[in-house]
Amino acid sequence: MILVTGATGHFGNAAINFLLEKGVPAKNLTALVRAKESAEQFTKRGIQTAVGDYDDYPSLVAAFKGVDHLLFVSGSDIGKRLLQHEHVVKAAVAAGVKHIVYTSFQRRNETETSPLWVVAQSHLQTEKWLKESGIAYTILKNNLYMDFVPAFVGEKVLETGVVYLPAKDGKVSAALRVELAEATAAILQTPSAHTNKVYDFTHSEAFTYQQVADLISAQTGKKIAYVSPSAEEYAQTLAKFGLPQDMIGVFTGFAVAQAVGELNVVSKDLENILGRKPTTIAEFLKSVYRA
Repeated sequence: MILVTGATGHFGNAAINFLLEKGVPAKNLTALVRAKESAEQFTKRGIQTAVGDYDDYPSLVAAFKGVDHLLFVSGSDIGKRLLQHEHVVKAAVAAGVKHIVYTSFQRRNETETSPLWVVAQSHLQTEKWLKESGIAYTILKNNLYMDFVPAFVGEKVLETGVVYLPAKDGKVSAALRVELAEATAAILQTPSAHTNKVYDFTHSEAFTYQQVADLISAQTGKKIAYVSPSAEEYAQTLAKFGLPQDMIGVFTGFAVAQAVGELNVVSKDLENILGRKPTTIAEFLKSVYRA
C-alpha cells in the first residue's frame, strides 16, 4: 500500500495521477486528506482515503496503519512545520511504515547563515529524524519549482518592462513541479531501487534572471530589462505594495539565496529518473508568455 500525504495539493495530487498512469492499481493507493469532504475525488476513482492532519498525531498513526510506502510531502506552514514533521515521522514509526519518500529542499549552506534558514531548519531536522528512524528512506532535495518563476518576475512584467529581483547574476536550477512529482511516482513504483538514497532533484541546467528577462523579451517582442536591487530596497518595495512580511521574507530569501549560488546545483538525478531531459526554462516561459 502506498499512502500519499498532501493528496489534495498540487504535488501530491500529481504524484497520485502519475502512479495510476504507471499502472499502480487504485486499490493500492491511499490519499491522505484533512477532511472527509475532500475524499470523494479519490474514492470515485477507486482510491482509498484516510483522514489525517499533520497537527494531529493520533490521526496520523491511524492513517498510516497498513502502509508500506509513504510519500511524505513537506508541510507548507513554515511556522508549524517542525512539530508537524515530527508528528509524521513518529507516527510512521509507530504504525510500522516500511519506507518513506520525503520531499525536502535543495541547498548548499546548512548553517544559520543561509538566507533560507527559516525554510531550511525544519527540512534538515526532518532528514535527520528520517535517517535515525530505522525506516528505509528516500530523500528528494527539490530545487525551486520552475512554476514560481513568473511570481518572482512579477505579474505586470509586460507592463513595467522590468524584472526587479535581488538575485544578481546568480543561477537557479529550477524544475517543473509536475516533473518532480512524476519522478517521485517513478521512485514509488520501484522503491527497492531507491532505498536510503538522497537525490538532487534539480534541473540539469541552471539559469539567471537576466536570461529570464531576455527569453521573455524574445518571446513577446517587448524589451524586458533586469534590475537587481539590494535586498533591503527590494523588501521595502514589496512592503509598499502591501505584501505581508512573511511573504516578503520568503521572496527576499530565495532571491538572495540565488544571488549567492545557494540554488545553483546542477544534477542528472531528475533527468535519469524521468528518462528524459526536463522542460527547459525557455520552453516553460514560451508556454507562459505568448507573443
